[in-house]
Amino acid sequence: MNTNHRHVPPIGVHLTQDVVNRHGRFRARARWSDPVSRERRSYSATFETEDKARAFLEQLQSLTHIASDPLISLADYVAELGDRYLRGLDPSSTTSGYRGSIRVRVLPTLGHLAVRSISTAVIDRTIDRWESDCSPSTLKNTLSALIRVLDEAVRDEIIAANPARTRARRRTRSSTADLARTIPTLGDVQSLADACRRVHAAYGDFVLLSALLAARVSEVAGLVVSDIDWDNRLVTIARQHFPGSGGLCLKPTKSRHARRVPILKPLEPVLRRITEDRELDQPLLRGPRAGVLTTGTLSRATDWTNLVQRLGHPGLRRHDLRHAGATWFANAGVPLHIVRDILGHASIETTKGYLHADTTELTRAAERTSQHLRWSSYTT
Repeated sequence: MNTNHRHVPPIGVHLTQDVVNRHGRFRARARWSDPVSRERRSYSATFETEDKARAFLEQLQSLTHIASDPLISLADYVAELGDRYLRGLDPSSTTSGYRGSIRVRVLPTLGHLAVRSISTAVIDRTIDRWESDCSPSTLKNTLSALIRVLDEAVRDEIIAANPARTRARRRTRSSTADLARTIPTLGDVQSLADACRRVHAAYGDFVLLSALLAARVSEVAGLVVSDIDWDNRLVTIARQHFPGSGGLCLKPTKSRHARRVPILKPLEPVLRRITEDRELDQPLLRGPRAGVLTTGTLSRATDWTNLVQRLGHPGLRRHDLRHAGATWFANAGVPLHIVRDILGHASIETTKGYLHADTTELTRAAERTSQHLRWSSYTT
């Protein structure tokens, strides 16, 4: 609820409320005595329906609560919280996803339960249900939203500990399947790019840039011609362009810091072609209708799910191209702290989560180990 702070009643005051029908519109009014000046104050607003007017008064009343009902249901607690659990999140992207997760998955499953009765066992069984219908990223976002809500319940002293936080890293069936999937080789990615290029050249270029720059899809969409530094053979990743709340968003990278990525040899022909004779402020890539390329448009235009299935990489996500690039850098012997900087991570632990075995490196590992074992047998 957006209200001027002068109209918000102080915490703990008693409100007198009424709803009046005035010519088919409903005026909701709350009155209270200011605890300092003792002056009588009021706040009113007009709505098209009585239900909206009463919902407004209920939300205004929630702002005066000293403490929440210890037996409150999760649905009522979320309504009482409003947007408090979203503080500190990016309003252009993350908040809308979290609101949707709460509305579409959390409340239909757990909303009827008292907050106090939501245990780790309940969270586990709920995850089991969500897993059958949700992708790993959707499940992760849903749990993150639930964790934020229950963190507020801890602060409000409704519960002593957050049961969802202890289950956030539980290994799920989906994550186990992810572990079995190997990272595509450069040849695999080039074949994928060629297949996408048959739909439109920009789609194939997009695939190669995502992998060989180890960049997010939104970051590739945000590149402009001036980001390519041929003198130093570097690409500066400074912004991301993506569909967010209210339309397309252009903003800094996730870390809010620009980073530089070296231009690898396989990427050079593509970058030469799409930067030649172009103005420095021009977007590097655009779709068939000159629109911003997104993971959704790429998926729909190329029939991504069936395409990667036919190419022998079922379940490969667009974001997996970034994982592939990170793995190639690490397998080439690039120090982990440099890989971290290339990816734009704050923590090396986050970077480690992006590195996976690919078949080429596993084969080389077997050859090196076999050679070592043969040499050891000669020296004993």
